[in-house]
Amino acid sequence: MLAFLRRAAASARYVVSVCTGALVLGAAGLLRGRRAATHWMSREMLPAFGAEPVAERVVVDGNVFTGGGVTAGIDVALCVAAEIAGRSVAEAIQLAIEYDPAPPFSSGSPEAAGSAIVAEIRANAARVSVTAPSASPAPRRLLADGIEDRSTRFTRQSTKVLTINHSGDNSPAWDRSDR
Repeated sequence: MLAFLRRAAASARYVVSVCTGALVLGAAGLLRGRRAATHWMSREMLPAFGAEPVAERVVVDGNVFTGGGVTAGIDVALCVAAEIAGRSVAEAIQLAIEYDPAPPFSSGSPEAAGSAIVAEIRANAARVSVTAPSASPAPRRLLADGIEDRSTRFTRQSTKVLTINHSGDNSPAWDRSDR
């Protein structure tokens, strides 16, 4: 999978990731020397891939667009749309999907949440996940090995993948690849 990303990125007009997808781009060597965003709990891993972590929802560095947590996905998509088709098109898309976020609380980033909430989330994450590797070359290899291993297993077991094929009337027709 990492080799595929490197090949595809070499000729891609845009390379885009959201949330911890930035770690995958990093493991592929695509963030070396670039500024990048990722989920706040993974930011400290970016330097292991040669990237400069940035605490922003969307970071654009050359043709690479990275987004913070998963909710930044729409923000990234709108930025890419603006780059491709212009601001007015991106604004029309934003209106069409009625994207006007107004979160009920101001705790959507560690900077805004406060130290008690951040500590609680980190403690909960530590209980349910493996300890994150330190910022050294090791995380890149560990992540790369893990991605390649999971990718291989997924490829072997991907006979039940669902795909959407749009019919002429624009209604999605579901197709199972194991038929």
